[in-house]
Amino acid sequence: MNKIKLEMKDIAIEFPGVKALKGVDFSTEGGQIHALVGANGAGKSTLMKVLAGDNTHYTGQIYIDGKPVEIRSPKEAKDLGIEIVYQEVDTALIPYLSVAENVMFNCLVNGMGSRVLVNWGRMRRESKEVLKKLNVELDPDAIVGDLTLAQKQMVLIARCMSGACRMLILDEPTAPLSNTEAEELFRVVRGLAAQNVAIIFISHRLNELYEICDTITVMRDGQNVVRMPLNEELPQNKIVEYMLGRKFDEAYAKHKVAIGETIFSVEDLTEKSGSVQHINMYVRAGEIVGIAGLVGAGKTELCKTLFGALPHTEGCVKMHDKEIHCNSPLQAVKSGLALVPEERRKEGVLISEPVCENITIAALQKYCNLFSMVNRRKEKKDAIQMIKDLGIKTPSENQAVALLSGGNQQKVVLGKWLNSDAEIYIYDEPTKGIDVGAKRDMYELIERLAEKGKGTIYATCEFTELLSICDRIYVMYDGRIVKELEAAKANEQELLYYSTGGRDSNGESSKQAQIG
Repeated sequence: MNKIKLEMKDIAIEFPGVKALKGVDFSTEGGQIHALVGANGAGKSTLMKVLAGDNTHYTGQIYIDGKPVEIRSPKEAKDLGIEIVYQEVDTALIPYLSVAENVMFNCLVNGMGSRVLVNWGRMRRESKEVLKKLNVELDPDAIVGDLTLAQKQMVLIARCMSGACRMLILDEPTAPLSNTEAEELFRVVRGLAAQNVAIIFISHRLNELYEICDTITVMRDGQNVVRMPLNEELPQNKIVEYMLGRKFDEAYAKHKVAIGETIFSVEDLTEKSGSVQHINMYVRAGEIVGIAGLVGAGKTELCKTLFGALPHTEGCVKMHDKEIHCNSPLQAVKSGLALVPEERRKEGVLISEPVCENITIAALQKYCNLFSMVNRRKEKKDAIQMIKDLGIKTPSENQAVALLSGGNQQKVVLGKWLNSDAEIYIYDEPTKGIDVGAKRDMYELIERLAEKGKGTIYATCEFTELLSICDRIYVMYDGRIVKELEAAKANEQELLYYSTGGRDSNGESSKQAQIG
């Protein structure tokens, strides 16, 4: 395959009230794995959406192989061999179609048979070949809506590989993947680069960039700051300084918070499908409790079961030593629970609605009069105050959430629950896809809630985060809690050991903690 050569010059684009890109230059070529990094709102995804044909009203020039091109639609991008895999996988997949249909979607009819008949056998055969190259074991007949987030990501990457791809843009591709799955992805990416495919790799996991990328471009505030080779001579803290425009201490020093009595407990909880089994745990006032585990361990299922989004068949949940019946999210909210879900665009916000309405929706009752009419003035006042308190970057409270960066969308989700004044806050992979600065803001917010006596359940596969922010950590493996650890006495190796099914020296899995 001939090497593609890309040059983007003086690219600018505006949205209502926001100059998202301000004369950006960017270049790369086939065979190169090019890291594109920056804080949330820096313009990374916006620039790549220009290249992918999703942001059509840009100004500036784009050159492919030295020739000027106009990219005003996704089809024009695909015709040039440019493919993109977005971070939010559900927006690009058709959940009720099979894996094979989604993988081969771009050529489902064209080239798969006659004008009206699809060659289903060929489609299944070719989709299996693409998946085999990825070393992904998926049934071509499986329905995509039934897959895990990690599996959906692989389906999307496979779709890109099914065509004549000369340039592949990966937007936070490893965010939903386990370490093993990420290694498989890296293997595929290196193989594509060896075939002269140009790879643009967007990620907030800076440590993984050294493993996979050879060049890096850093953006800040809609402009490119630096472009240079990525190697050991460029330390990670220097990249962070370029991203934020200031020095940054990556380590987070947890504040001392007085821990009170048990306010939330779970006894022998089992989810209906068996994805979560016999869970015993407790949370005390002011305590931050971590849930550690790799992809597929059951962390998300546990969070959703606690919140009433998944039914349970055994066990009970107690608040202040009184049993509560969280058979639906509505009942969970009324009982004082809040959930910040992993898939924030799909489950955490009303993506097309204004920031204001998203912030107030979980506590709408307090804005309604006797006739259920919403007091818009009070709603707007509280929303503006929350935007200010959380530092949400938006031109106004009326901006659609879809137009905000990932980190600011996450802050909107948090603002919604802060406005509801819950007692137990459940976070499922809360820092996925947000930059180091936004992570620091989230840690500080969680600690402010702890100081007010709120309880926190913090579920993630990012073990460094758990050790930085938590007081205690439960480790999950295969749908069960297998170990309880004090965060101050634990380390990443220990968390990984139990997360992969490791056992104590007596040869048995650790017993769960007793209810406090």
